[in-house]
This record gives sequence, structure tokens and C-alpha cells, in this order.
Amino acid sequence: MKLIKTYIFQHFESLFTLFFASVSCIFLLAIRLKITHSFFLIFLVWNLFLAAIPYFISSYVASKKKIHPVIKGGLALLWLLFLPNAPYIVTDLIHLTHTEAIYKLFDAVIISLFALSGLLFYCISLQQMIVAYTSNWKQWKLNLIRWTIPFLCAFGIYLGRFLRWNSWDILQNPFGLLEDIMAPIVAPASHPTAWITTLGFGFGLYGVFVIFIKFQKNKT
Repeated sequence: MKLIKTYIFQHFESLFTLFFASVSCIFLLAIRLKITHSFFLIFLVWNLFLAAIPYFISSYVASKKKIHPVIKGGLALLWLLFLPNAPYIVTDLIHLTHTEAIYKLFDAVIISLFALSGLLFYCISLQQMIVAYTSNWKQWKLNLIRWTIPFLCAFGIYLGRFLRWNSWDILQNPFGLLEDIMAPIVAPASHPTAWITTLGFGFGLYGVFVIFIKFQKNKT
């Protein structure tokens, strides 16, 4: 309990921001549900929950002063497995093609707010993991993480949006997932969507994180 209180006081600003953004998302979605009597966008709540999982993992790692290297490595892999779910919500804007014209603007606002919340979870969680590993890793390794993580997440977005894989499929169908992961690497010319998505979202996520870090520094 003491550890939780200490963490809340130390990270109150980021916790409040994420809490306010999440509650705002659900509030607007509840208004839509009341007006339309439709559960059309209710899946966004589940997607936001999945986006929060890597944040919970990174918060735990960041709050612990000492963690066994094996456990810390396992948590890092689990974190990376779920991290693409955070920026993935941006792709939910594709569902605007199925919304009624009268609600299209309202739905665009709702999905955009969910997407922004997902990006906040992504940026804050990534920042926490980098800080958590600062004392253990050299600077060049941390810089490598800053560059590679966005593109790994972007590839995860491709697997989820276009091939419809989920984070838990690594347990349910690991060989099928591995086959689809290797396919763009073995035959890149045959999988242009994989590379366009990975590079496009990768550079985009890297830019978002850079802006987030600069905003954090300007506040201090």
C-alpha cells in the first residue's frame, strides 16, 4: 500500500492525465450509446484497456528499485508484446466508413479521443521503461530502443489491423504468427502493405514520442 501511495504522489500528473483522458473517452461513448441505442463503438473500451496494460507493466517496473534480471527481462518482453495495442487505436478511425452520416463527426471525435489516449499510454509507458533501464544500459542501447520500439509497434499494428492477430495469439497459435512475421522479411516485395504500414507508422510513432519528450522538458 505504501508503495502504491508513493507511486501515485510521484506520478500524479501523468496518472491524472491518463485518468482524465480515459474517463472523457468513456463519457462521450456513453452519450453516443444513450443517443443512438447502439453498441457500435463499444469495442473501443476493450481496446483502451489493452492500451493500458503496457502502462501497468512499465509502472510496476519503474516503481521497483530491485527486480531479478530474469523477471525484469520477462516483464520487458510482456510489455513489448502488448505495447502495439496502445497506438493501434489510431487505426480504429477506419470504422468511420461504417458510421451513419449524421453521427460521423461525433464518432470522429470519439475515436480520435480514444486514439489520443492510446498514444498517451504509449508515450508514458515507453518513457517509463527507458528510465527504468537507464541505470542498466548504456546510452547507445537506450537510443537503439527509441528507434526500434516504434517500428516494432508499427509492425504489430500491421499484424493486428491487416492480418487480425491478437497479442495472446503468441500462445494460441505461435507457429502461424511466426510464419506471418517472417513472410515480409523473407519476401519483402510480396508484402508491400507490411512495409508501408511499418515504415509509415514507425516514423509517425517516433515523431510523436520525440514531441512528447520535448513537451515534458519544456514543462520543467
